[in-house]
Amino acid sequence: MKKGNYNRLWQWHFYAALFIAPLLITLTLSGIGYLFYTDVENKAYDDLFFGESEKTEQLTIDEGIEKAVEQYKGYSVSKVILLDDPYNTRLTMTNEDGDQKYVFLDDNYEMVGSQSAKHTFSNVMRETHSSLFVGGTVVNYLVELAACWAIFLLFTGLYMTFKGRALKKIQNPTKRQKNKKLHALVGTIITIPMIIIIVTGLPWSAFMGNFIYSAAQEHPSIGIPTLKQQPPTSDMSEIPWATRKNEVPTSSESHAHHGDMSAMPGMSNDSSMLSVEQLINKVEEAHISKPYSIIYPATEEGVYTVSKGSNTGVTGLDVSPYDEMTTYFDQYSGNLISKVSYQDYGILAKWFTWGIPLHEGHLFGWPNKLINLSVCLSFLFVIFWGIKTWLSRKKEGKFSAPPKASSGLSIGFIIFMVVLGLVMPLFGISLIVVVIIEGIMVLVKKLQGNGN
Repeated sequence: MKKGNYNRLWQWHFYAALFIAPLLITLTLSGIGYLFYTDVENKAYDDLFFGESEKTEQLTIDEGIEKAVEQYKGYSVSKVILLDDPYNTRLTMTNEDGDQKYVFLDDNYEMVGSQSAKHTFSNVMRETHSSLFVGGTVVNYLVELAACWAIFLLFTGLYMTFKGRALKKIQNPTKRQKNKKLHALVGTIITIPMIIIIVTGLPWSAFMGNFIYSAAQEHPSIGIPTLKQQPPTSDMSEIPWATRKNEVPTSSESHAHHGDMSAMPGMSNDSSMLSVEQLINKVEEAHISKPYSIIYPATEEGVYTVSKGSNTGVTGLDVSPYDEMTTYFDQYSGNLISKVSYQDYGILAKWFTWGIPLHEGHLFGWPNKLINLSVCLSFLFVIFWGIKTWLSRKKEGKFSAPPKASSGLSIGFIIFMVVLGLVMPLFGISLIVVVIIEGIMVLVKKLQGNGN
């Protein structure tokens, strides 16, 4: 690229960093918090996760669920999570307003206590990381835009490092040159791992996330199997004629990750429906081991969904991507109707089944957490040292922005920006806006010059 293009990239790199630095710092810090949510929650909620009720009467799980429903009027159970020992059983309960509560049952299925779903450490970190705890489409797009521009910053920083020979040895370097070299060195080291972290987080984003999910649904051969998208139905002949037209209540349940709210089934009061204890026996017969979650049927035709996930967002529930599965049981007979496992996924679904836990830091235990932590801390260092480098060259009373480009756009520069815009459509749209603003500014200056 020509010197003019170098200056243009430098200028865009500078302004982009200046405007999105606060967002990137917030996303990185909340991401670090989310990395360790299981460790924090195991300590913070020790009494709920591992404690015992003062009552020692042995109940069945269905009796424990019934007590929870009686205790929390207006709430219905939509999900039961059975974890490995020593974790307690966890119920997800939701009311008509969409407020959620987690209720914990001990080994005797007596209630240990409850907590507000919205204010758990994991959900606070998730909401902050994905939508700045404010939510809304605009905020979600803003967060995704910051992630896209972060990739632009990393690529342009890498280009300027080698084009400008920022890492070359200089005798008696100035303070500014030292700052610039350190900023460039650390930025170069973390470019690839940081891009991997950002890309593996895109499935949960607003714009790209919807695109990826739609692609996975529309093309089952590379994405999500049709069976997982369209669950089977229970055998209606199992329903007694007298109760066949009874209406089944429904409730909503939070999505497993990043606060995505979606409609989920609620607990049925149909007496012909299989009890949870009976279902657990059927699950054991199917050789499905803990941990797993049980989701209630939404309608009288619906099925029990029993699943194991690699990125559930629930402490103690995550499994290896190889063990991920979704199974469907008839709600009346308890027969295993069908099963979708990791081996049935297309390449796109498999990629993100590995990528999301890698992004969250629990794909391969503590080493994954420590690697992600070191990358995040290094990224914060790069941001801080970039600001420090600017301040070291900033003249008093002046903004000291990089010099403006004096030449036109080269083919290489245009191709680079177009490719980034196509790969990240939201970035491409914002890029068009930037170009229009720059064009207006140039036009205004020309008109002012002609006026003089």
